[in-house]
Parts: sequence; C-alpha cells; structure tokens
Amino acid sequence: METLAVETQRRTYADYRALDVDDNFLYELINGELVKKSAPSPLHQSLVRDFAFALQRFVVENRRGEVLFAPIDVFVDDESVPQPDVLFVREERRFIITNDGVMGAPDLVVEVILPSSVRSDRVDKMKLYRRLGVPEYWILDPNNRTVEIYALTNEGYDIVDFAVEKGELSSRVLSGFAINAKVLFGV
Repeated sequence: METLAVETQRRTYADYRALDVDDNFLYELINGELVKKSAPSPLHQSLVRDFAFALQRFVVENRRGEVLFAPIDVFVDDESVPQPDVLFVREERRFIITNDGVMGAPDLVVEVILPSSVRSDRVDKMKLYRRLGVPEYWILDPNNRTVEIYALTNEGYDIVDFAVEKGELSSRVLSGFAINAKVLFGV
C-alpha cells in the first residue's frame, strides 16, 4: 500500500471531513497533512482479516467490547485522524465509538506494515497513538514475518512481546486473548 502526501497545506479535521473526492484512494489526516493511500495488497488484507477474525471471535465469545477495522477514523486532535487497520474498544468504553468514528483512545490498535508504510506506522502513527493514550499497539510485519506488541508506559511504548513466524503472543489489555504468529503467516 503506497502512501503519499497529497499537499503541503496544513489541514484540519473539518477540512478532512469536508473532503469530497471521487477516486479509488483512502485518505488519512496525519499531523495536518492529508495522506493518500492506495488500496492495500491482498497480503495486507489477508493479515488484517485473519487477525481481526481471531480478535472478533474472542471478543464476541467473551462479551468484551467492539472490534473495528479500516477504514475507520480515530480522532487524535484537530490535525490527526489516523485509520488503524484493526482496533478494539472495551465494552465499558464503547461510548467513544460515534457515527463519525472513534473519539478517544482505542484499547488496542493493530497496524500491518508494508514497505511503503514503515515510517508512517513505526514513527508517525506510533507517536500519535502514544499521544492519544492507546494502551497497546501491535505491529504485524509480513515482509519479516514478525509480530510486535508494544505497551504504553510513562516514557512511551515499550516492546513487551515479539514473535518471528510462529510463537504465541498475548494481549496485556485484553486478558485471555492470544494468537500464534504461525496462524497469521501460515508457516
């Protein structure tokens, strides 16, 4: 999935919401910059699907909250509205989900990185999610077949779990939810 800054003029949430384009691209507002993204690859989408389905199954069976996936706006501030690949909001915080998007910090966010989104997902979005207060951030990297879990601390995000190709990873935020990287990468 290629990302490209559309223009250098700083935009606000109101500008972003008023955007009326008829093309085949998705847009995010990151630090006042309108970012155009092409359609995700089949590999990207299969990872999003497999992770989201596993998470959804667990959440529904245990009545734990809501699972959503892109495109869904997460409001950080007036100049930043990212669209995580997958997110989870605990049942008792479901009120942050509105008709316009998610107005607050999801409890868990997942990004699937591809070569064109490495900087965005590992730097820009990680900073936004930290500032918003997202407690847990998962990064799935299909090129390296890795899964990383970051937990929010007072100093920023600390990596708390890591797997290459296989290995069970467990959420700290969603007690009882675990997934094996082998399931995601089909090894």
